[in-house]
Amino acid sequence: MQPGSRVVLGVTGGIAAYKAIEVCRRLVDAGAHVQPVLTEGATRFVGETTFSALASEPVRTSLWSDDDPIPHTRLGQGADVIVVAPATARLLADYAAGRSDDLLTATLLATRAPVVVCPAMHTEMWEHPAVQENLATLRRRGVHVVEPESGRLAGGDVGHGRLADPARIVAAVDALLTPPDLAGLTVLVTAGGTREAIDPVRFIGNRSSGKQGHAVAEAAARRGARVCLVTTASLPVAGPVEVVSVVSAADMHDAVMARAGAADVVVMAAAVADFRPVAVAPEKIKKAGGPPEIRLEPTVDILAELGRVKHPGQVLVGFAAETTDVAAHATAKLEAKGADLLVANDVSAPATGFEHDTNEVVIYGASGSVVTVPMTTKEGVAQRILDAVVDHRLHSPPP
Repeated sequence: MQPGSRVVLGVTGGIAAYKAIEVCRRLVDAGAHVQPVLTEGATRFVGETTFSALASEPVRTSLWSDDDPIPHTRLGQGADVIVVAPATARLLADYAAGRSDDLLTATLLATRAPVVVCPAMHTEMWEHPAVQENLATLRRRGVHVVEPESGRLAGGDVGHGRLADPARIVAAVDALLTPPDLAGLTVLVTAGGTREAIDPVRFIGNRSSGKQGHAVAEAAARRGARVCLVTTASLPVAGPVEVVSVVSAADMHDAVMARAGAADVVVMAAAVADFRPVAVAPEKIKKAGGPPEIRLEPTVDILAELGRVKHPGQVLVGFAAETTDVAAHATAKLEAKGADLLVANDVSAPATGFEHDTNEVVIYGASGSVVTVPMTTKEGVAQRILDAVVDHRLHSPPP
């Protein structure tokens, strides 16, 4: 989603209201400006203070606010999207019937923004014909429904009706707020650190987790691209992404070069080893023989090869993980490799780069552009990288 997207988060009075706290946190982490609106029933399950501490603005609960005589219209008109999680059977009935007896239902009727409802209730209630008819009515009106899941319910019951996982809810909101500006394009992304075998047990590797590359792949898919992810990481991947698993630099080279010709955008986020052992021991090296002498040789430079064979109109994005003189090393690499954009970060800085969920980068362009991305989630960094790709394509001459 675009940074600063205004999300009204409605929370109703069901036991699953506690999960809305995680939804709120994830939306804020993704860059959204979140305004929680709690019904009176919701406040019996969760505290206003918790949401106010996590969200972008304090919780709103009442139509009769002294400081704003028309809070529902301001909220409805100012929202980019409204998401209700959990949405109880009562909320669905009121919304379908057009009743507005509290701030949340009034806001739902006072908006032209997309609305996402996330039902949560016991199986018997979920399956009741009245509930299903109300949902059918809302769907016909264009309301988006994130279906509940099966699992453990309140009271120890097991069945269908559990609130969808917060990640699914946020993904649904993100899909509505993400422009399809990569639709029709093929994006090839690499991720993770390669492993260069020493023997059947040991390898030379690095600390790359693959999180940033995976975030780029998922974000590109949400923006409408056909995405292929070549990765060494075993992380889950959300969305319609083709995943090709590899291990070594040679594996990654073969997988990337076989697919690069058909790609409109190539994002080399992987931390590819620069060296590998000349020979791999066929059996585990025993320490009884003393420290082994391991001779190294360079691996193939995938980014440089991509730069040499890049076809007209293709956008090539490289990465540089540095510890000193970041700007100098990054700009030199950008020119030497023939890339269009280069994403550089100081991996010695706290909470950035390898293994972290956050990152802080600078995106250098071959045209001389410099975009600084302050500390944010790796999903946020991914969006800024793709923004730079779109901007580069927009300002480049046609092939």
